Amino acid sequence: MLVLDANILIRAVLGTRVLWLLRTCAERGEYVAPDSAFREAREELPVILERRAMPVAPGLTTLGAIGELVRTIEFETYAPMEALARQRLARRDQDDWPVLASALVLGYPIWTEDTDFFGCGVATWTTDRVELYLAKPVS
Repeated sequence: MLVLDANILIRAVLGTRVLWLLRTCAERGEYVAPDSAFREAREELPVILERRAMPVAPGLTTLGAIGELVRTIEFETYAPMEALARQRLARRDQDDWPVLASALVLGYPIWTEDTDFFGCGVATWTTDRVELYLAKPVS
């Protein structure tokens, strides 16, 4: 029951905390991310990994495996909310509109480290606090 931003997908590859949360809290609900977030992660990961002198292939393989834990939301699903999402992100990062639009369509909060979503009318959770959300009793 969370929409993941691309930075969370990237953190799931680079670190341990996000991937651990995705795996251990999977029974708490659904994780989703717009197709654009996966595309952004696939584009940015090689640059980040090369900068850290880390092999790229295993990182992209891990991202592919994360796709088994996080359902992809296709453009057609979130596109109807584009105008509203862009309006709410005015003077912020307009490239983030698919994440917000997905959250608006599905009624899910957003898991991100990006402050551009704060104050956009959708609950936003960061990794250091998301475990509190995931610990809620399932209704």
